[in-house]
Formats: sequence, structure tokens, C-alpha cells
Amino acid sequence: MIDSTKSIDDATPLDDTSGLKLPKNQVYTLKDIYEKEAQNIANATIKYLSAPPSKKEASFSYIWMMDLHKEMFGEVWDWAGKLRKIELSIGVKAYLVTEELKKLCDDIEYWDKNKTYDVFETATRIHHKAVQIHPFQNGNGRWSRMLANIYLRQNGKMPVKWQEDSLAKENPKRSEYIQALKEADKGNFESLIKLHRKTY
Repeated sequence: MIDSTKSIDDATPLDDTSGLKLPKNQVYTLKDIYEKEAQNIANATIKYLSAPPSKKEASFSYIWMMDLHKEMFGEVWDWAGKLRKIELSIGVKAYLVTEELKKLCDDIEYWDKNKTYDVFETATRIHHKAVQIHPFQNGNGRWSRMLANIYLRQNGKMPVKWQEDSLAKENPKRSEYIQALKEADKGNFESLIKLHRKTY
């Protein structure tokens, strides 16, 4: 069983700024970096969530998933959109990332084609599996939530307002989110599905 909640990456740790693309002649706090990331993510949010994206715009293919991560973080980090080659405290082994991400793409195609689950449960399962895989060096939580929101938007639902600033702190919303992920790790998706039904 994979525990998808060992270390939720809602903010980039300051002890690893390798790959930071911001000007080198400045000192950045964690807040500075997070604000730059938020600005970058806002561009992807406008692109994919302001109106329902077509299947061409958001194909949920292997390449598109990597490109989405780059769109979300590429202005800040040079590792954006590149699969990790290192082990993290969470996620599958690095050598399994490619295989598991491709499996997720296949699953999404199957679920979508066969209407295996309703839209909210499909979005939930996409979100959960993406967190479990943790394909990238960082930004996996925000990328996973964006994937789920794009799927919801593409299928006629409004996106979840995750309030990323709330998830980044120790508070009831974060605790509820982490607990829902833990339950999903055990095969119980009910709580996580409820969170995905809390749209704008």
C-alpha cells in the first residue's frame, strides 16, 4: 500500500533551490518563491479553467501531463515538466514513474470511454493516483489538483477551489485533505470525492 500523504508538497522547501530560474543576484524567501510559482500557476489556471478545455487542449496523454507541469512551474524552475530521477519520501520508485504515469493515462482513457465512474469520482481517482505517483521533483500536489480540476471543467463541472494557501498550513482544511488522501490510499474514496464536489 502506498501512503500518498507522507510529505504533501504544498510549498517548495527552501533547502533545495537547485534549478531556480529567478535572477541569481537576489535572495529569495520561501514566500517569494511561492508567490512566483502562484503567478506561473495562475497562467495555467486561466488557460484551462476559465472555459471548458477541449480534448485537444487537454488530452490527458502522457506528454500533455508533463507539459502541464511545465506550464505551471516552468517560469520558476528548470526541472518543471521533467520526470524525477531521484527518490522522494513519497511516491513510487523513480524507475517506475514513467510506467505508472502511462498506466494512469490508460486508466483515464478507459474510465472516460466506459463511464466507469461519475465525473467527480473520476476526477478524484486522477487526483489521488497522480499524488501517489509523484512524478516530479516538486509541485506534485498542486499539479494533481490541477489535473482533477481540468477534468471536472472539461466534463461540464466547475473546478474545486482548493485554496492552496490554506492547504499549505496546519489547519482544519489541510487536515481534512490529508485524511481524505489517507482514506483513499486504503480504497475508500468517499471523503476525497466529497472534497471534489465542493466546487466554486
